[in-house]
Amino acid sequence: MNVSKRHIVKTITWRTIASIDTLLISYYLTGNLITGIKISFFEIISKMILYYFHEQFWFKSKIKNPNRRHVVKTLTWRSVGTIDTIVISTFVVGNPFIGLKIGGIETISKIILYYLHEKFWYRINFGLIHRIKK
Repeated sequence: MNVSKRHIVKTITWRTIASIDTLLISYYLTGNLITGIKISFFEIISKMILYYFHEQFWFKSKIKNPNRRHVVKTLTWRSVGTIDTIVISTFVVGNPFIGLKIGGIETISKIILYYLHEKFWYRINFGLIHRIKK
């Protein structure tokens, strides 16, 4: 199995977790389940593409310290993800303040969820021929 398959599976697992998070936050803030579903649906498409390229970039990273790597990778991804969420939420809801609220809450929840996701994937060998030295 090659590394690209690992990136694809990581993309799918992360997007599933993140979409559920977005759906719940959007529903909570708008009170409308359909709005939450719409925002989550658009994010599934945009963020899977963005995440795949983010993974490709980070696979080539020279940062050796795993804790530093996880933190920096988490922050770069969250920056990209938050901007995407704010734009999509504003478009769907039609209110930039609601978009900013969704993006703001999501920033905190997704940093935690993404860090845990990264720690899990760093520890498993799925898709790796040779284990990365820790």
